Amino acid sequence: MQIKKIIFAVTNDLNNDQRMHKICGSLQAAGYKVLLVGRSKRSSKPLSAKSFNQIRLSCFFEKGKLFYIEYNIRLFFKLIFTPADIVCTIDLDTIVPCAIAGKWKGCKLVYDAHEYFTEVPEVMHRPAIQKTWRWVEQRFVPRMDACYTVSQSLADLFHEKYRIPFSLIINAPILVKDPEPITIPDQRYMLYQGALNMGRGLEMLIEAIKQVPIRLYIAGEGDLSEALRQQVKNSGLTDKVIFLGMISPEELKKITAAAFLGYNLLENLGLSYYFSLSNKFFDYIHACIPGISNHFPEYERINSAYEVAILTNLSVSEIVLSIERALKDKTYYESLVENCKIAKQVFNWQAEEKKLIQIYNAL
Repeated sequence: MQIKKIIFAVTNDLNNDQRMHKICGSLQAAGYKVLLVGRSKRSSKPLSAKSFNQIRLSCFFEKGKLFYIEYNIRLFFKLIFTPADIVCTIDLDTIVPCAIAGKWKGCKLVYDAHEYFTEVPEVMHRPAIQKTWRWVEQRFVPRMDACYTVSQSLADLFHEKYRIPFSLIINAPILVKDPEPITIPDQRYMLYQGALNMGRGLEMLIEAIKQVPIRLYIAGEGDLSEALRQQVKNSGLTDKVIFLGMISPEELKKITAAAFLGYNLLENLGLSYYFSLSNKFFDYIHACIPGISNHFPEYERINSAYEVAILTNLSVSEIVLSIERALKDKTYYESLVENCKIAKQVFNWQAEEKKLIQIYNAL
């Protein structure tokens, strides 16, 4: 049987996209020939070797409308001249060239929605931009041959909106059977990992850290990187709040495993955030560290069955109370840790990849 070729298209530089690494690796191992296409930034580090092929497109523009226009044009021509049987667009920002080039070549089309793109804060607060992306969404999503997303709430919403099936592939880590021993640091620390963007409650978290006897490690960069560093400096917290910057997934796993708590709060800035089920939530579970998360549907759904996190509302006082509870109530904290050990046996990539491969085999 001829090996099927799949092209995945994203707009990041590939190095830290753990979900795509897992998806591409699983499908490559299942017998497909996989190519992951991203973009090269001036700050990009060299690509790490993977079992699947990777390529980055260089653009003159690095952000804004001109970047999206340039990248989509470059991606279109890359897709046209690269053999493929299946083309998968990741979110809406690559769907136009994927759909047009894919249909032109007679490929099957797949849509992987990592978020509710038209409802993210960066789009919601710009009506003209949101209107454009909604037009793109309405025109191209119904043309897909298969669709999947990251939470049941989003799958239900998309199914109701477009009247086409949406499967669920959660962004759970690979289950490690025999994890390496953890060296617990002398000073406890709380960890935030992810983008430093609006709506993540990071400003409130930094304020809360003033009031509790625990350090804060922040792993990642984003639009608020400079402002958050300035806030820490102005608050006299430079010894208590540590910015780790962009670090490799391998290094991040070690830092996560040694943390005392994980932070995963969002402002309710739209349906994309409200119906989210973040990868960091599962990263904390697999590291067997309790997280602090929102009273949002997906976290309530999982926590009602396993209680792996402290669910709270986003405010400085509520964050402080949640941290204090974890620090002071040893029995409660240890019960959360034990529940994480059970939950990671259920929510893991080994279970998710079986569903993923079924989706592609059905094409």
